[in-house]
Amino acid sequence: MRTRSLGTTGPQVSALGLGCMGMSALYGEADRAESIATIHAALEAGVTLLDTGDFYGMGHNEMLIGEALRAAPAARREQALVSVKFGALRGPDGSWSGYDGRPAAVKNFAAYSLQRLGVDHIDVYRIARLDPGVPIEETVGAIAELVEAGYVRHIGLSEVGAATIRRAAATAPIADLQIEYSLISRGIEAEILPAVRELGIGVTAYGVLSRGLISGHFTADRQLGAGDFRAMSPRFQGDNLTHNLGLVEALRKIAEQKGVTVAQTAIAWVLSRGEDIVPLVGARRRDRLTEALGALDVTLDAGDLAAIEQAVPDGAAAGDRYPAAQMAHLEA
Repeated sequence: MRTRSLGTTGPQVSALGLGCMGMSALYGEADRAESIATIHAALEAGVTLLDTGDFYGMGHNEMLIGEALRAAPAARREQALVSVKFGALRGPDGSWSGYDGRPAAVKNFAAYSLQRLGVDHIDVYRIARLDPGVPIEETVGAIAELVEAGYVRHIGLSEVGAATIRRAAATAPIADLQIEYSLISRGIEAEILPAVRELGIGVTAYGVLSRGLISGHFTADRQLGAGDFRAMSPRFQGDNLTHNLGLVEALRKIAEQKGVTVAQTAIAWVLSRGEDIVPLVGARRRDRLTEALGALDVTLDAGDLAAIEQAVPDGAAAGDRYPAAQMAHLEA
C-alpha cells in the first residue's frame, strides 16, 4: 500500500487509516467479532494507522483494538501505529460534560490508555477538543513530557483553528492535525490547511464519507436507533437529508461513469487534495473496508475533479456537521 507522511516530524503511515470509533460507539450496535476481523483485514491489506479515542465506548474501543492487536500476527502487530484522542469527560449514562486538558489529567488519561491498549507507547496522542480553561501550551507541554519519557511518539492536535495550531507548534513539534474533511465539509481549506502546510504538519481527515451520508449506501427511509449520533445530526434531518441525498445522487452519476462506487469517489477526492492528507475510513465490516480500499485505485483527472466540483460545490451541504452544543466546542 502507498504511504504518506504525518507531517515533517511524524511517521510514515498507510495512505488510508482505519477509524475504529464506530466499532464501539455512536453508530448503533456493532458486531465484536466482525470488528476485530475488520481490523485484522486492514492490517493484512497494509493499513498501518488505527485511530481511536479513550472515550469511545468509555474505553471499549481501546480494549477492542488491544484485543485485535494481541491476536494479530507479530509482523502485522508491529506495523500498527495507534493514534489516540483523550480529554472528553463522560458520565455513566453516556453524557458529555466537557474536556480536560490539564497536565495532570493528560498523564492520567495516557496511563489508562496504555493499559487498555496493551502497549508500551502511543504513536500519536492528542486532546480531542480544546479545553477552553487550559492554555494549549500546557496541554501540549504535558504530551511533550510523555514523549520525552517514551510513552508517546508524536504529538497531534484535533479540531482546532489556525491560531491554536501556531501556538501549539511553538511549544513542541506537532506531527498531525485530525479534523473533519470531506466533499461536504471543506471548512479547513481557507485558513487551517494553509497553516498546517506552512508548519509542516500532516492532516488525518475523519468523516470523509460524512458518517455514511455520502457513502452511496444511506437512504432517506433508514431507521436510526436512539444511540446513533446521526439521529440528532443536523445533516440527517428532514429537508436537510433530502437535499444532501440529492448531492449524493449527483455524485453517483460521476462514479458510475468511472465504474466505481460513490464511496470510492468521495474517498479518492480527499486523497486528491494532497500527499499530506491521510483519510480515515470508518469501516466496521470487511466488505465496507474492501470498498474503501478500492479508492486507492481510483484516479481522478482534471475533468473528473471539475465534474465533482460542479456536482457538489463547496458549501453545498445543508445543515451543520454537529448539533449546536457540540459545534460550540469547535474552533473555526
